[in-house]
Amino acid sequence: MAAPVFSLPILVAVISYRTRRDGRAELEMPAKEREILGERERCPTGIDGLDHILNGGIPRGNTVLVTGSVGTGKTSICVEFLVRGAVTGETSLYLSVTEPTAKLLKNVIPFDFFDERLLKQGKLHFIDLPVLYEKLGIENVEFDVGEIKLLVDGIAEIVEERTIKRFVLDSMTSVSYRLKDPEKIREFLLRLATALSAKGCTSLLVSEVSTSGENDGHGGGIEEAIADGVIVTGNLERRGDLLRTLQVVKMRGTSHSRAKYVLDLTTGGVLLVPLLKGGSIPGGG
Repeated sequence: MAAPVFSLPILVAVISYRTRRDGRAELEMPAKEREILGERERCPTGIDGLDHILNGGIPRGNTVLVTGSVGTGKTSICVEFLVRGAVTGETSLYLSVTEPTAKLLKNVIPFDFFDERLLKQGKLHFIDLPVLYEKLGIENVEFDVGEIKLLVDGIAEIVEERTIKRFVLDSMTSVSYRLKDPEKIREFLLRLATALSAKGCTSLLVSEVSTSGENDGHGGGIEEAIADGVIVTGNLERRGDLLRTLQVVKMRGTSHSRAKYVLDLTTGGVLLVPLLKGGSIPGGG
């Protein structure tokens, strides 16, 4: 395909695409760009627009915070990241804190890109964190330093045993309620990010914020400072409609657009289109 799927003027002027086996356009970076950014292996998210923004994907081993208010597409982004990876042979793990796996799967199955055989083949794993707490013997409402180490070691053991290459924790906010102290949140994040990166695992951590943009005092600033990347989702009112938006505000190891994009959730996955000045979008009135 000669024509690009997305118009991203902030990125390189010339972007070429090659056609994948399934007929979808996939970003192919110009040789010069690959040479400049080739020091870090990429983990393509499988979301074409996001990979375009990131010049090919998330640098392998990065820990990325996906933060935003309720209903802005955070879980959909994370699930697609895992499923797309599983389809290409990368074993993926979703660690759910608040939503039971059975309920989550009911919401996932309608998506065209989800295949139940990935579960049976052991390429896609869903684990409820409360089950892991019970297995590890973690019972305290507030974690102490020993339990933080125990939890991180438990997660790292699962990642190693199952050769996990893509990991999602949904949500970091729920875990933070049991950490409470900023120093404990920092300790947990540093230990987790270090352990996962050492195993070549690329991770997304979901963080909830209120509609006012506040993080309810549970370490949002600490999370964003420690994470290798920060992807912010949000809502934008436009002519009576509430649009979902996405913006990559930080990503170590790659140049990227910091522009805001309109995010649309479809049965085919997450779609992104540029949000132009004045809040308009291509093709809009």
